[in-house]
Amino acid sequence: MEKPVTVPKGPTLSVVPHSQTDTSLPGPQVLQPSGWPMPKGYANGMAADGRIVVTGGVIGWDTEGRLAPDFVAQVRQTLSNISAILAEGGASPAHLVRLTWYVVDIEEYLASLKELGRVYREIFGAHYPAMALVQVVRLVEKQARVEIEATAVVPR
Repeated sequence: MEKPVTVPKGPTLSVVPHSQTDTSLPGPQVLQPSGWPMPKGYANGMAADGRIVVTGGVIGWDTEGRLAPDFVAQVRQTLSNISAILAEGGASPAHLVRLTWYVVDIEEYLASLKELGRVYREIFGAHYPAMALVQVVRLVEKQARVEIEATAVVPR
């Protein structure tokens, strides 16, 4: 007896070029299922081909190993640290395909969204990869308020 052919149900998937105006540029592509609302400040998914550059969990230490006391300042330094690690690997924020944020207080994160958006765009520009946000009990460094892991793909 032959199995019946099933048709998947749900939205179809579209691939949105990284740059809406120039589809010839290599780099990550945003995956946006058709009919889904556009996410704000992140992508539902990304597709890329190339050399992978990953970070460990990065916190907002400065070059002296100090952490700022406030959340937004730690995020600023964390994103700057990620940018420096990416550069060391021949990548830039435009190559990011995924960020995973770990925060000790999700309410602190939510209360800072506008300021975080400004800081993010200042350091990473208007490139929004797939992201996840997780609240944790604490981080290894007790004074750390945020830790971020990054994955980038540099085109071949």
